[in-house]
Amino acid sequence: MDDIFTLVREGDAFQVRMWLDNTENDLNQGDDHRFSLLHWAAREGRSNIVEMLIARGARINATNMGDDTALHLAASHGHRDIALTLLHNKANINAVNEHGNTPLHYACFWNNDLIAEDLVNNGAIVGICNKNDETCLDKAKRNLAKMLSERASSMGQDLKRMPYKDRSWLGYKTRSRDATLSRHAGIDIAQLNLQVRISTGHSGDIWRGVWQGNDIVAKILNLRECTIRNSRDFQEEYPRLRIFNHPNILPVLGACNQPPNLVIISQCMPMGSLFNVLHGETGIVVDQNQALRFAVDIARGMEFLHSLEPMVPNFHLTSKHVLIDEDLAKINVDDPKYIEKSKDGAAVNGMDEDLTARINMADYRFSFHERGKEYNPAWLSPEALQKSDKDINVRASAMWSYAVLLWELATREVPFADMSSMEIGMKVALEGLRITIPPGISGHMLKLIKICMNEDPSKRPRFDMILPILERMKGSH
Repeated sequence: MDDIFTLVREGDAFQVRMWLDNTENDLNQGDDHRFSLLHWAAREGRSNIVEMLIARGARINATNMGDDTALHLAASHGHRDIALTLLHNKANINAVNEHGNTPLHYACFWNNDLIAEDLVNNGAIVGICNKNDETCLDKAKRNLAKMLSERASSMGQDLKRMPYKDRSWLGYKTRSRDATLSRHAGIDIAQLNLQVRISTGHSGDIWRGVWQGNDIVAKILNLRECTIRNSRDFQEEYPRLRIFNHPNILPVLGACNQPPNLVIISQCMPMGSLFNVLHGETGIVVDQNQALRFAVDIARGMEFLHSLEPMVPNFHLTSKHVLIDEDLAKINVDDPKYIEKSKDGAAVNGMDEDLTARINMADYRFSFHERGKEYNPAWLSPEALQKSDKDINVRASAMWSYAVLLWELATREVPFADMSSMEIGMKVALEGLRITIPPGISGHMLKLIKICMNEDPSKRPRFDMILPILERMKGSH
């Protein structure tokens, strides 16, 4: 079988889909020149593959080594349908590459007039100069330049030339990932540069460090004794946590199986967990719109996990097991909504709106680890607190946990904050203790929480059933 980049270039949609269905394949990887799969699909005009990649979570604004985005390539090669698809999915319309050229520069240079017109209609700025002090109008033929100038002027653009500015210091460009990252399942612990211990908990020590030039988090499992059987079970279980093909799942990159050390490694998310964002002093504002976006992200991630056969066992959903990712590759920094004025009048970037919630597979509980212990009972369903996972409907139980998480997003409160874990577990399981929904929560959210927390597990909805409801709620805000 050809490599995935060849399959994308040749437009073999069936084989590409087969490759994407393998959870260990990273669709955001890049080739030797950091061309991502989306770059190649946009360049070669493979619109069906472009749509497939975007649906699976491809980073729209990832750049290659020349700082070209997929939109640059679609504009320069005349693929109007792909350019419109990328714009519809928040492509950075005014992204500049290493030469200072925007997608509009290329559309004008190659005389792709319809694409050039689409770009201006969608907010492309005609006055941006490249490193040679040329605007897109300088690159265009006379008739096209006249039409674009008139169109931009009619839309209120100032046609004044904007000199080239090096923006690399802003750090908003995200290159396609090194393709080797998803290929290293087994890692030698000596390759890890563990720098700072973030926390010590019941499940193990969490360290921040560097591996192959990438910021990582390493979790060293806390075991009284690491037996041969533990090591064997660890080796069998961790590969199922390497889920690279969904944007709302944070995969385990690899693991070190070197007794007495069993270590799982994942990408560093500096903002931490959703629990930390909601209840800590992070300075991140989670308004109602952002809360709904988080709710949709988590529901999408859980829907995907529940679609896997076999399903990943021993994973309990809580806000502590959801990490927040500021995915800069999704952000259009030229969009006015990101520009705020500081006290001295300078523009600063404000980017909280584009935070993404990702379910952390590193919080999976291994079959040999902490058996019979539960440290986050506030999020667990009554049946999960009374029975083992094999004796309950795990999908329905996860929906209860999701309802508690919705309550947390709506109230910004910690469930049962004034009680101990043991007390919470006993009272939820045996005495009917339930979260109290305060006044002020929207009627739609109140109804959804109640539906998801139905006392009868068989009457709780699936994640694919509530996603359309959440999308409508998000759209109404």
